[in-house]
Amino acid sequence: MACSLGPALLPLLLLSAGAAPGPQWPVQRVPVIWAQHTEDRAPPHFLRAPQLELSTSCGPACHRQTAPPSDSALRLRLSYETLHSSGRLTETAVGIYGFDANSVTQTPASRSRPKRQIFGHDGRFSIVGQDFLLNYPFSTVVKVSTGCSGTLVGERHVLTAAHCVHDGKNYVKGAQRLRVGFLKQQKDPSGRNGTSGRPDRMKFQWIRVKRTHVPKGWIKGTANDIGMDYDYALLELKKAHRRRHMKLGISPSAALLPGKRVQFSGFDTDRPGQLVYRFCQASDETYDLLYQRCDAQPGASGSGVYARMWSRTRQRWERKVIGIFSGHQRVDLSGSPQEFNVAVRITPLKYAQICYWITGNYVDCREG
Repeated sequence: MACSLGPALLPLLLLSAGAAPGPQWPVQRVPVIWAQHTEDRAPPHFLRAPQLELSTSCGPACHRQTAPPSDSALRLRLSYETLHSSGRLTETAVGIYGFDANSVTQTPASRSRPKRQIFGHDGRFSIVGQDFLLNYPFSTVVKVSTGCSGTLVGERHVLTAAHCVHDGKNYVKGAQRLRVGFLKQQKDPSGRNGTSGRPDRMKFQWIRVKRTHVPKGWIKGTANDIGMDYDYALLELKKAHRRRHMKLGISPSAALLPGKRVQFSGFDTDRPGQLVYRFCQASDETYDLLYQRCDAQPGASGSGVYARMWSRTRQRWERKVIGIFSGHQRVDLSGSPQEFNVAVRITPLKYAQICYWITGNYVDCREG
């Protein structure tokens, strides 16, 4: 049965301004990533349909068996392709400064058994009423025209999952004419301006995408190897959206999150026209991936996973995107089948890359 957001959930979303500082965002110096050279590539064919749900079989165990990447491997994975709305495709090689590949460590596995996409009671909440839908943080959630979700992370930028625009081999059908949908109030035909908050009083207003950035780690890899670690993409809109956007942050360890809890909202396909919110405890992690208990359905892919913590440098509570919801993993661990929902963690290198895509320089990307 669908649930709606009510007053009982407000403390989870909107902590009082006078609350005493609790869990704090770690202060980190971010490595530098910069573009070295850009070359044209052959235009893609756009033959395949997008995957609304990414389902893979490589879980925490196989990720922990992977040796730390070399400097050259990191440069290759963090180089990126850019698809322009004209159909032009370019590839950009990057340089990396101030990062030690040996610092890529893996976190010991926990023994908790996470839920699959929907396991037992459905813990999702449909957000209804314009007072919620059109206000922060729910107003930062957008719909991608290929069927996924995304999060506003800049005045013209949307963070989403790479598999929503690229299947690992080629760009999917619809990626060239990509659009981003903003949920808006629809006028009531009776002339009452649609203030009832009913789901059928909301509609999407679309903005075209100018450029799409996808890391080579996704394109070079596969979902059963390193590819899922790089399942993120940044969309640059043709015009500014004029909404408050979410801050980008480096993912702390799950143990440092308030209540070990993460949150995200998206447009799940089983609830058409509704924005769906969920929160849950993170249950396990590797350096690049976060395994969690949040219920989700296709269409939620690309949603920004976020947390709210105290900023020591700014002396205020800040909500930041720390991951991108990717999909579903079915893993056979020692003969015991286990199922996970997985998000890509924003590591220091990924933060540096995404921030560079947004700002065009690394000077403004040194603090995560």
